[in-house]
Amino acid sequence: MHEAMLYEKLADARVRCNICQWRCSINPGKYGVCRMYHNRDGVLYNMNYAQASSVAVDPIEKKPLFHFFPGTLAFSIGGWGCNFHCEGCQNWQISCPTTDEPWRGSREVTPQEAVTLARRGSQGIAWTYNEPSIWFEYTLDSARLARENGLYTVYVTNGYLTPEALDAIGPYLDAWRVDIKGFNDTLYRSIARISHWRGILEVARRAKEKWGMHVEVVTNIVPTMNDDDRQLGELASWIRDNLGELTPWHVTRFYPQHNLTDIPPTPVSTLEYAADIGHKAGLKFIYAGNVPGHSSENTVCYNCGRLVVKRFGYQAEIVGLQGSRCRFCGAELNFRTGGQGGGHND
Repeated sequence: MHEAMLYEKLADARVRCNICQWRCSINPGKYGVCRMYHNRDGVLYNMNYAQASSVAVDPIEKKPLFHFFPGTLAFSIGGWGCNFHCEGCQNWQISCPTTDEPWRGSREVTPQEAVTLARRGSQGIAWTYNEPSIWFEYTLDSARLARENGLYTVYVTNGYLTPEALDAIGPYLDAWRVDIKGFNDTLYRSIARISHWRGILEVARRAKEKWGMHVEVVTNIVPTMNDDDRQLGELASWIRDNLGELTPWHVTRFYPQHNLTDIPPTPVSTLEYAADIGHKAGLKFIYAGNVPGHSSENTVCYNCGRLVVKRFGYQAEIVGLQGSRCRFCGAELNFRTGGQGGGHND
C-alpha cells in the first residue's frame, strides 16, 4: 500500500484521483474504476505498489515497438488491474481481477530490484501486460532509477493517463506505445466501456511534442467493429497530422478472447486493406501484427525501397540503418537507436 501521488481531498472524506482520465470521485472505503486505488479515511492509496503479476525479458519488437532500439531486450513487468474493461482483452486474467487483493502470492519487485534485474542483459524496462498507470507511483519511481542507470523506459498503454500524470513521468519515459482502438464513440463504448476517448489522442500528442517520446500506435483490428473505411481512414489521417507521417502504425490481428469469443480472427486480407488505407493517407510505416512471416514485418525505406530492418516474428536484423536514417540514401526513418530519449530526440 502506497499513498497516491495525484489526488484531491474533497468534502466528507471523499477524494478525486487524477492519475487517469476517469478522475474517479471515490467515497471512503471505496475503490476507483481500476480497483487499484482505494480511499482509506480520506487518503488515496495505490494498493499494488511493486506487486508484479508477470515478469519476463522480451524482445522490444514484442511490445510491439519496431523503430525503438530494434533487436534489443526489454525487462518487461506487469501488475494487476486496468482502468478499461475491454471485451476482447488478451490478458484478462491479470487485467480483470475478481477479488479485492488479487496480488496475494504474486512477486514483489521493488524499483531497485527491477533495475538490477534489467541490467543483467536487457537494455531497458517496459511496463506492459496490463495498463501501467494502474501502479503509477511504482512506474514513476522505477523510471527515475532506470534513467539513472542508463536504461531506456517504455509505457505500453491504453493512453488514458491524465496530462498532469504524463508530465510527472515525462522526464523519465522514452517510449509511448499507445493503443488507439478505433475512431468513434460507439467503438470505444462497445469495446472498452469508455465514452470520452479523445483525451487519449491529446495525451499521445503531448507525449511526443512536449516530452520528445518515441511514439508508436497499435490498432487491433476487430472484424465488424473497427474495420470500416471511415474509422481506419480517420485514424490514419490523425496519426499523420498529429504524430507525423513517419510514425509506425501497427494494425494487428484480433484473436477471440475473453468476452469476444464469438468473433472470428481477423482475415489477413483485412489487415492488408487497413495498411493500404494508411499508405493512401500518407503514412510511411505500417506493420501487420500477429501474422509471423508477413512481408510487412520488415522496414523498407520509403525513399529508395531498400530493406533496412529484416524481421520474422520478434527477431530483428538491422541491415540498412545508420542512426535514425537509411544507410543507403540518407532518408530520415524515425528510429530511436541510441542514448536516452525522455525529453529529447536522438
